[in-house]
Amino acid sequence: MKASGFAYLPARSIGDAVAAFRNCEGEARYLAGGQSLLAAMNLRLLAPDLLIDISRIDELRGIELRGDEVRIGALTRHAELLTSPLIAEHVPLLAAAAPWVAHPAIRNKGTLGGSIAFADPASEFPAVALALNATVELDGGDDRRRVAAEDFFRDLYETAAEPGEIVSAVHFPAAGPDDRFAFDELARRRGDYAIVGTAIAATFAGDVVERIRIALLSVGATPFLARGAAAALQGTTLGDDDIARAQAALAGELRPSEDVHVSSETRLHLASVLLKRQLKKLREGGR
Repeated sequence: MKASGFAYLPARSIGDAVAAFRNCEGEARYLAGGQSLLAAMNLRLLAPDLLIDISRIDELRGIELRGDEVRIGALTRHAELLTSPLIAEHVPLLAAAAPWVAHPAIRNKGTLGGSIAFADPASEFPAVALALNATVELDGGDDRRRVAAEDFFRDLYETAAEPGEIVSAVHFPAAGPDDRFAFDELARRRGDYAIVGTAIAATFAGDVVERIRIALLSVGATPFLARGAAAALQGTTLGDDDIARAQAALAGELRPSEDVHVSSETRLHLASVLLKRQLKKLREGGR
């Protein structure tokens, strides 16, 4: 299937892109790498009247360590996240998730900002942003603002971005020496959309969990923050009984979506299995 007809505009600056978006009389969409957007258009799930290509805007590029956080420009490609020494050292969970994104050809085109802006609940990076308590930088042409990841993803493909605003960067807390991370997902084949996935970030005091955030992908309309499971693990050493309590808490708070291939019950079971597996890795050292 092919996309329906649309106009195309390459933008040279954020201001130009925002102006074009707001002057469009029909539906406009920003095009970065096109990893998810073009696939959705080819399936006729989306039919914008105007595609505004933001891939040539230099101010959307760059990976920088700024104090205790890392600012990653929206046009940073998945492949760069996978190979960047800065990301490996300071945002290792993002580096751990990158190999799970589709295939190398797609990772060479897809961008972090595009993934966050499209807000596909089956995508890896929105869940990682949620687990790391990242903030999303939005540029409206005249001003910029930041929105916490847990406030950004509102519903299926729906975000807190106002019409015309561009996701210009994502800010991730830099990892500390006592932080541990784990990422994993289950799919029918490597590179397919995940049946379910987990992204976990934890801070330890010795062997004791001080803080932990658990995000799941591909379980509903948005990435899901498992607050109950995390609360069950606070102050524990991730013993087998602690993990069992976290699994029970997850079963009480998560009602996964179902499709023609996987029932809600199966998806919940797999999420619980992944959670147990990843918590044991964290207990053994993680990172």
